[in-house]
Amino acid sequence: MDGEESMNCRNLWFQGSLLLIAITVLLAPGALAQSKYKTLYKFTGGADGRWPAAGLIRDQAGNLYGTTLGGGAHSQGTAFELTPNSDGSWTESVLYSFCPPAKCDDGDDGAGPEAGLTFYAGGNLYGTTIAGGYCGLGTVYQLTPSNGGWAESVLYSYCGSDGSGPYAGVTFDSGGNLYGTTLHTVYELTPSNGGWTESVLHTFCSLPHCNDGDDAKSGLIFDPRGNLYGTTFIGGKDNAGVVFKLAPSGSTWTFSVLYTFTGGRDGDGPYVGSLIMDAMGNLYGTTTTGGIYKQGTVFKLSQSAGKWKETVLHSFANRDGSYPMGSLIFDLSGNLYGMTTAGGDLSRCAGKGCGVVFKLMPNSKGGWTETVLHRFLDGPGAFPLYGLIFDPAGNLYGTTQGDETKTFGSVFEITP
Repeated sequence: MDGEESMNCRNLWFQGSLLLIAITVLLAPGALAQSKYKTLYKFTGGADGRWPAAGLIRDQAGNLYGTTLGGGAHSQGTAFELTPNSDGSWTESVLYSFCPPAKCDDGDDGAGPEAGLTFYAGGNLYGTTIAGGYCGLGTVYQLTPSNGGWAESVLYSYCGSDGSGPYAGVTFDSGGNLYGTTLHTVYELTPSNGGWTESVLHTFCSLPHCNDGDDAKSGLIFDPRGNLYGTTFIGGKDNAGVVFKLAPSGSTWTFSVLYTFTGGRDGDGPYVGSLIMDAMGNLYGTTTTGGIYKQGTVFKLSQSAGKWKETVLHSFANRDGSYPMGSLIFDLSGNLYGMTTAGGDLSRCAGKGCGVVFKLMPNSKGGWTETVLHRFLDGPGAFPLYGLIFDPAGNLYGTTQGDETKTFGSVFEITP
């Protein structure tokens, strides 16, 4: 995939996203809290990267790390670091520019990192690309500190039957094994003789009959017993996506569907956001559409007598946000935080809204109350796709994609 092909694919995806965003319903606005918003870095769309589609991670020194889907030295995306300066500004450094095989000597480099980064032992960074590799169907890669810079190595290249197009990042177990999803598989990578061996733990079925789900774009999480949980964007009885579980049993894994979305008030299409779990074992996530107003939901799955029940905690109504695609996070008080890709200030972003940062608080009636912490104004923030992280002081950090005409993405901070 060369730069022009990558950008054409990117433009088609973006046009499709705008078409989805255009299907809106005008309803009453949500409450708006007073929060301090600060842009830490604005991408230029060139060598520094463009279109950060994933979330951030933070090291103990307060540096932020992430990826951009495009831009960089070869227009195939970057891994970047943001370092805080003493005057309150931030400096961006490109750790690595991904390179298509036609321009790279090794021929197997990844292209288009849709997912964010994961730290593991030794300070190494790990992630995935949706394209590139030996077969052009995506990679799992490692970035290692080396001589004051970073060296990239491809741990695994996908070639079809073993998976293709990994949108999600990776998760490690305590033994150093690595887990993730491609569009049609759940996989494990195991260190072996200096390399990595891939095992497919589950293969999702092919449309139109995919009761176990398909199009797995979200990452995986572990529970304390070593079970894996994730979602699919489509598939299930009503083709609206599923929540699934993989339970280890010796050398094999048992797959089960915990919940199948109907596409109605319960939600439709959980996208790239990974699930989160509370101390009681309840699962929380978002769906892109569905809900009362068809603008997306925040949902909870709780288990009782061996069965899982879904509860919609919030249905978005456009002015309080629409189309949540990313992950949620908890604060220490049990409140939930997340973002929507559109909605909010409907005078912005061609009348569709540029997205919001929201907070959900449990209320005395047993429900949840939504507060909008920030409405993006396309200056430069627009269309946040993924999720948020906290620092120890309770500040929130995230990324926006930009509108690809005058803005190319940003990294921001919110002080609640």
